Amino acid sequence: MPSPSSRAQEARVAIASRLRDLRLDAGITARELAVRCDWSESKSSRIEHAKTPPSDADIRAWCAACGVPEQTGDLIAANRQADSMYTAWKRLQRTGLRRLQESGVPLYDQTRQFHVYCSNVVPGFFQTPGYATALLSSIARFRGTPDDVSDAVAARMARSGVIREGDHRFAVLVEESVLRYRIGSPEVMAAQLGHLLSVMALPSVSLGVIPFAAPREAWPLETFTVFDRQRVHVETLAASIKETQPSEVALYLRAFGNMKRVAVYGADARSLITSAIDALT
Repeated sequence: MPSPSSRAQEARVAIASRLRDLRLDAGITARELAVRCDWSESKSSRIEHAKTPPSDADIRAWCAACGVPEQTGDLIAANRQADSMYTAWKRLQRTGLRRLQESGVPLYDQTRQFHVYCSNVVPGFFQTPGYATALLSSIARFRGTPDDVSDAVAARMARSGVIREGDHRFAVLVEESVLRYRIGSPEVMAAQLGHLLSVMALPSVSLGVIPFAAPREAWPLETFTVFDRQRVHVETLAASIKETQPSEVALYLRAFGNMKRVAVYGADARSLITSAIDALT
């Protein structure tokens, strides 16, 4: 599977090439463009070589200097899409964690079919307040973000109402390791695993567990969520990745299908969860 960040860079290079073509079509040099835009020639070069992503204002100035202001809207939209494909957590979490939780609500509300794979932690909309507090506290400490964990947990719990409200369906796969990783105290983990047993009974939820000993068709991957088979969000240590290209979304759905075939459901999944609870004592 190709690096998601490489797709974002490819998009940035494509925008840089379009801007360069506009300058060449206008018959002006990089120096002349810099003069018209009132910035340094080196800035023009950095933008054209995809070293520095242009701002909305940069694109407006560039298009005006080249005499094609009608190109501004499309280029700004493409630039914003490229920028959102790969967004560092440092940027997303710079004001704390609450706002990030709230920002996902519109997408969650409008999505009808979720495909979720988690290899490291319990999916966010299945988390208990205790588990979410332990996890988000760890993230805040690691990232050095403002301490708004209590508000972030409340926002996550509110967002989690999506599993019980509206016309939503959840196909969820977790690795057995997710049941064993100690996030919080044994009491917190026991409550979280017990909650998983409860959400399994919801008619909107299909929860599969991939056993340690399952024969693998696909190796364990980074956590990802597919929304209505149209977009996928991938979580890495450094960044949040968003993909909307159909071939990329199809790749993640294919991997999901491969892992689904080796997952266990129903009584077998409950047995793995209760075994993990028993191991806490």
